[in-house]
Amino acid sequence: MSSLATPHPVAVSRTIERLVTGQATSDGAGVKLSRILTQDLQHRLDPFLMLDAFGSDKPDDYIAGFPDHPHRGFEAVTYMIAGRMLHRDSAGNEGLLQNGGVQWMTAGKGVIHSEIPQQDEGVMEGFQLWLNLHSSEKMNTPWYRDFQNAQLPQFKTPEGVAVTVIAGASHGVQGAVIREITQPIYLDVHMSMGSRFEQALPAGHNVFVYIYRGQVSIAGQAVPAQRMAILANASQADGVVIEASADAKLILVAGQPLKEPIVQYGPFVMNTKEEIYQALADFRDGRLGEVA
Repeated sequence: MSSLATPHPVAVSRTIERLVTGQATSDGAGVKLSRILTQDLQHRLDPFLMLDAFGSDKPDDYIAGFPDHPHRGFEAVTYMIAGRMLHRDSAGNEGLLQNGGVQWMTAGKGVIHSEIPQQDEGVMEGFQLWLNLHSSEKMNTPWYRDFQNAQLPQFKTPEGVAVTVIAGASHGVQGAVIREITQPIYLDVHMSMGSRFEQALPAGHNVFVYIYRGQVSIAGQAVPAQRMAILANASQADGVVIEASADAKLILVAGQPLKEPIVQYGPFVMNTKEEIYQALADFRDGRLGEVA
C-alpha cells in the first residue's frame, strides 16, 4: 500500500563510525551468503544479532535451502527481494515468501522450521536479520507472520525516493511490524542519482545502513555497494541524511539496545550459559518446538 510521506527534516545527521565488509560463508544445506553483521558486532549493534545477505542466479548456490533447524530466544526477519522460498514450522505455520515480501518469525521459547526454495532457476536474493528479544520475552510463545509486498506500507518522498517500511515508522508512515521494547526501524530505500533521503532517529538507537546497489554518501563519506555503514551514536544528531551519488538501493536498520548479556550457541540466543544448556537439552529430548 502506498502512502503520502510527511517530511521530517533532520537538523544534524549522524556520521559514519566505520564501514564493514561482509564475510563469505554458507549456511543451511550449503546456501552461499555474505554475513554482514557478525557475532563480534552484536554488542555494538545491540539489539541486532546477525545480518546475512544472499543473492545468486546460480541454483547450486541456493537450491538445497535450509532444512529443519531449531531457534530459541530471538526474532528472524527474512526480506526476499527476488525469488520464492517456502516456510514451514513446528507451530503449524506455512507461508510462501516471494518477490518483495517479508517473513517475521518470533522464535520465543522454541520453534523448528525449514525454508526451502520453490524455484530451480533464476535469481534468489534477500536478507535475513536476527533481532534479539528481551530476557522477559525469550520464552514467549512463538509467533509468525508473512507479508506480501503489496501488504507492506510504502511511500515516495517529494524527491521520488521510494521507501518500504518493514518495521517502525518513517515520514509519518507506520511500518508492518512494531515492537515496544527494541523499537526496530527497518526500511528498504530506493534512490535515484542526485536524490536525498532524511530519516529521523531516536538518539539512543544503534543504527546501520547496508548498500546493496549503487553508492551513497553519508555526512560526506562515500559508502559503496556491499558495505555496511555503522553510524556513530551522537547525542546531538537527530537522524541521518543520505545522498545518492548514483542510483542506489539500501536497507536502513535501527533499534533500541537491550543492554543485556548475549550468550549464543548456534541457533539459540539466551542470556546465560545455563539457558543455552537447557535449550540444547530441550532440543535433544524433543521438547523444543512442542505445540502447547
